[in-house]
Amino acid sequence: MLTAPNERLKRLIRQTLLIRRIEERVIELYPSDKIQSPVHLSIGQEPVAVGLCEAMTPQDILFTTYRGHAYYIAKGGTLPELMAELYGRSGGVSGGKAGSMHLAAPEVGMMGSSAVVASTIPHGVGAALAAKLRGEKQAVITVFGDGATEEGVYHESLNFAVLHKVPVLFVCENNALAVHTSLAERQAFDTESHAKAYGINTTVIEDGNDLIKIGDVTAKLLASLRAGGGPEWLMIKTYRYKEHVGPGDDFDAGYRKRADMEPWWKSDPLNRYADIVKGMEAEVKAEIDRAVAFAEASAPPAPEQLLTDVE
Repeated sequence: MLTAPNERLKRLIRQTLLIRRIEERVIELYPSDKIQSPVHLSIGQEPVAVGLCEAMTPQDILFTTYRGHAYYIAKGGTLPELMAELYGRSGGVSGGKAGSMHLAAPEVGMMGSSAVVASTIPHGVGAALAAKLRGEKQAVITVFGDGATEEGVYHESLNFAVLHKVPVLFVCENNALAVHTSLAERQAFDTESHAKAYGINTTVIEDGNDLIKIGDVTAKLLASLRAGGGPEWLMIKTYRYKEHVGPGDDFDAGYRKRADMEPWWKSDPLNRYADIVKGMEAEVKAEIDRAVAFAEASAPPAPEQLLTDVE
């Protein structure tokens, strides 16, 4: 369970609140068609990104999925550039060309995200191998959903990472859904046991709302990586509040029930610490307002930029 409020917890709650509110602003803006790409929202899952990134040093790098807004912000990406990217404007972090699903900010160690399931897992392993060969005390985190564990490249990456003892932390962000399909309908295997079969050390956090525990456990695992201990595997159980892709609710779609969300809603740190959140709301809103204003004032990409950054 979360500890009593202290300065560390307040800082993590503020970051969680910032992510929640910026995505709620995306929901408000989406019907206007100002947001120029599909969005996979992190609402409900923000504490996972916040806890993981708190444990990372500036030198550590991160690869994640198309549900990447939370990780971009938690790793230190700027809010105005995020909003401009979602608007498809030249002031965006990728000049308006990447959109929501391909966010990258190498300057803060967020190396990339992708719309292709499991595709950034081998990128993380490759980056970790490079760090090892260079003799750097750098750790790499590669984040993926439970659905990615059914892809061949996931298993190939685990095998390679263990064989070569590379400093990579595999993080399964387990919301128990692949779009509309539950784990029980998709998997005849137990994900943790399957990972153990490769000889990798595994850790499971049952409460993906526990910001402090996620940060503490991740810090310990990353320290082991930097000391040359070989790869680690971490599953964090969580729950997404919104539909797989888009701004809406989908409890009428028949594949899950609103009651499934209730225990997660009760343990949500933004609800548990509502008094702390209340005192942060005005400052967070002002920060988001500035980001939206920046996006709306930013120009669309010019025709001559069409082929820049294209290999």
